[in-house]
Amino acid sequence: MSLVVQKYGGSSVADLERIRHVASRVRRYFLEGHRLVVVVSAMGKTTDALLAMAQELHPFPPEREVDVLLATGEQVSIALLSIALFAQGVPSIALTGGQAGIITTDVHTKARILRVEVERIFRHLNEGKVVIVAGFQGVTESGDITTLGRGGSDTTACALAAALRADVCEIYTDVAGVFTADPRIVPEARKIPRISYDEMSEMASLGAKVLQLRAVDFSRLYRVRVHVRSTFFEEEGTWVEEVENMEEVKVRAITHSLEVVKVVLLGVPDEPGVAALILRTLADFSVSLDMIIQSEGREGKKDIAFVIPREDEGKVRRALEDLQKILSFEGVKFDEDVGKVSVVGAGVANDPRIAFRMFDTLARCGVNIDMISTSNLRISCLIPKGRVEESVRALHKTFISDSEVILREGS
Repeated sequence: MSLVVQKYGGSSVADLERIRHVASRVRRYFLEGHRLVVVVSAMGKTTDALLAMAQELHPFPPEREVDVLLATGEQVSIALLSIALFAQGVPSIALTGGQAGIITTDVHTKARILRVEVERIFRHLNEGKVVIVAGFQGVTESGDITTLGRGGSDTTACALAAALRADVCEIYTDVAGVFTADPRIVPEARKIPRISYDEMSEMASLGAKVLQLRAVDFSRLYRVRVHVRSTFFEEEGTWVEEVENMEEVKVRAITHSLEVVKVVLLGVPDEPGVAALILRTLADFSVSLDMIIQSEGREGKKDIAFVIPREDEGKVRRALEDLQKILSFEGVKFDEDVGKVSVVGAGVANDPRIAFRMFDTLARCGVNIDMISTSNLRISCLIPKGRVEESVRALHKTFISDSEVILREGS
């Protein structure tokens, strides 16, 4: 008998027919003798609809109240799935994040999990029940409802799998696994059978929406085997796990993101501690930055540019308004007409030919590169938003499709 954590995303439970389908899949596992904890997202676009209503009332609604509102979406899903299982003769119980023992920090809309108190879940499992947990949410030490940010149900599932020492964490979605590029943009993209935690972490941080970054980090830290697969088909998906011989792999995938904004602070005082103050202020607002560039000083001034997630633009604007009063910098520019493309894979940083081939491919497409950042596992370029899809297709051809042809011909 194995302990399995399953997570079903919003598209998997978008309507009652799909909820019945999920219940049937869970029932099969249950009848095979597995102990099951099932994490569920809100139905379809429920979260977006709830957030839109809040913003119609106020452009910047209080984040505590936003969490109280958004958490209701998952509560609908878990109750309906539990009822569907009851209709199919499967004993189950629906638990909110707080009832499931998920204790978080008090940073609303982007809380982090501090610990999972698993006693109640194990009690229900020992009673022979399927435990259905609301994803994306938890409670603070003082009992306030929190949410974990976009894709937070993935984090809930992987955190539960780690805390419960589950045999596997299955992430069910509307795609068949992790691909070498977005199949909607690159029809010839290939499903990746196995991928390392590190590579998956890079892909998640760079815009691949199949698995949330913090979920990957939980899995890597606690060595949770993750299986990303389709809700609607039985075929095996992609295993995220420890992979040996990573150095033999070059470019694993091409990722992209359109949900980014370039921010430029103009005429910032060129003095020690100024950059630290800016970054600390944004960190206090739980904003993550990428591609940080600082210009050379000129007449005691400098410019600082960085890239932020689009969802954080409102809070960054508010934070910089207050900061400008303190530092008296000349102005701020926000550029929303940008996107990010990246090549990801073990060995990327150690092979200078990869950077050359990436830049050469973009140049041959006539795509101008605005900003560049690198890590051990990726090279990312900020480019005009309207050229992103074309660039993804060209990079996939250069690094993956053509490489596969060369390998086949060589063999």
